[in-house]
Amino acid sequence: MKAILMSDCGSPEVLQLADIDTPKISHEHQVLVRLKAAGINPIDTKLRSNGTYYPDLMPTVLGCDGAGVIEAVGDAVTDFKPGDEVYYCRGGIGGPQGNYAEYSVVDARYIAHKPQSLDFTHAAAAPLVLITAWESLFDRARIKAGQKVLIHAGAGGVGHVAIQLAKSTGCEVITTVGSEEKAGFVKALGADTVINYKSQDVVQATLDWSGGEGADVVFDTVGGPVFEQSFAATRPYGHVVSLLQHNANTDWKVARLRNLSTSHELMLSPMFFNWHQAEKHQADILTQCASLFDAGKLKIELADTRPLAQAAEAHRRIEQGGMVGKLALEIA
Repeated sequence: MKAILMSDCGSPEVLQLADIDTPKISHEHQVLVRLKAAGINPIDTKLRSNGTYYPDLMPTVLGCDGAGVIEAVGDAVTDFKPGDEVYYCRGGIGGPQGNYAEYSVVDARYIAHKPQSLDFTHAAAAPLVLITAWESLFDRARIKAGQKVLIHAGAGGVGHVAIQLAKSTGCEVITTVGSEEKAGFVKALGADTVINYKSQDVVQATLDWSGGEGADVVFDTVGGPVFEQSFAATRPYGHVVSLLQHNANTDWKVARLRNLSTSHELMLSPMFFNWHQAEKHQADILTQCASLFDAGKLKIELADTRPLAQAAEAHRRIEQGGMVGKLALEIA
């Protein structure tokens, strides 16, 4: 089968189209998926540049997100059958084969039926950002109707999904963007107030919006100084959840004075540590999100799609920054 092989870490040129063996089912819970599309995420570019979680297992195939059609199932698989259309986030961190390929074998317990309303490219772009936003807002911050939520970088892959999930829960949402184009995009998603972080003071704008209190929940998808800045934008006893590891020199004084709670989200941890119940929970998230897609309450924005052979060019596009939404590779 055709696949994009990464034989070493480095620039996008290390991603090369190659012929490799088609994987086979080796466990009773596995399914063989004929991939139609693969999502591309910033984590893919970081693994390519810096090395994977399993540096001794090279060459490897990247790509955590996939969508396709089941061609065969293991003996213990009862919820899926050949011909079913599925989407999932599994593989692609250097261990099990990723989804920049024509076929993949995945554990059926960690996949979900594809939303009927999405084509394969949109479905493939969705899983990692859906799970990340869901776990951050619901599992970590435990948002509820009526709360005020600040979402940093609302036009990004995770951010634009987070806005929709928060709004569907009945929250008021304020979000940051860097251009008028992105401001229009997030308003169309339902954001109540938009801050242009290039021309406005994010903390002051959030305080003005919230009557001086601050947001009940702040979702940091950017990291660095934005994480520390978020403390002053959060109401006393509020919550800040971040996707990034904080700097060693982070000043926690404001967070302590305001009695804030903080948490971190890395949706890849269950795959790396083989936390099976957590992986099943992530598949359940995708099932619930499929219902939201099909009910018209959720959508995924695709900035661009590329054929499988242009994976390297897609990585370059992500690394340029400033993108609205997601990228995907079309495989068949």
